[in-house]
Order: sequence, then C-alpha cells, then structure tokens
Amino acid sequence: MSKRERLEIYRCEVCGNIVEVTHGSAGTLTCCNQPMTLQEEHTADFSTEKHVPIIEATDKGVKVTVGSTLHPMTEDHYIQWIEVINGDYIQRKYLKPGDQPVAEFFVPYSDKLVAREYCNKHGNWKS
Repeated sequence: MSKRERLEIYRCEVCGNIVEVTHGSAGTLTCCNQPMTLQEEHTADFSTEKHVPIIEATDKGVKVTVGSTLHPMTEDHYIQWIEVINGDYIQRKYLKPGDQPVAEFFVPYSDKLVAREYCNKHGNWKS
C-alpha cells in the first residue's frame, strides 16, 4: 500500500468526485466502492499549449492564465479551478463555463511559486 502525498489530486471515475490530500498517509482513497484515480500533474501540452498555467507578476501579486492559447471555457470542456502554491500556503479560484481561464492572486511573486489548474476533461496541470 503506497503512501498518499499532501496536495495529490484524486478523482472518482464513477461520479467525478475530486479530492485533494491535505495530510498524507497510507490507505486507499475510495468513492462509489472503487479506488479513486490519482490525477498526475502534467507540465507540457505540445499540441496547442492550452493547459499549462502561466504565472505573471502584477502590481498586486500574480496573474495566472491557463495556456498561451486561452483554454476553452464551454459547458463540456472547461477549467474547474486555478490555484497557486507558495510553500505551505495555497490560494484557489473556482471557475465555471463562460469565465475567462484567468485568476489573480494577492501573493508576492517568487520563482518558487507554483500554479496548478484542473481541466474537467484533461485533468491536473502544473506550471
């Protein structure tokens, strides 16, 4: 049995439930009587660069844009959330179809800052 790590994302393949691990430990995460699937962090999207979050410093903090070509935000294909991770601090913005795939966060820019986003069709992506 492998140990779950903090910040890992898991998804139920039956109902679509998504969980983020806040405290890692051994055991199996289950939903709908089945093990949940670990959502690997993707970092490269060679087709059109629509998934990798891009971090940009602003006067007030940072702006995260999903993709160098903006990700679609339709009912069947959209970004569910964008988050920034700065050490032990996490900020997240939830999105819905029709929103822009962009979020601003009031955190200082750092080269250690990480951005992640979750696409309802293509999973977990990281800067």
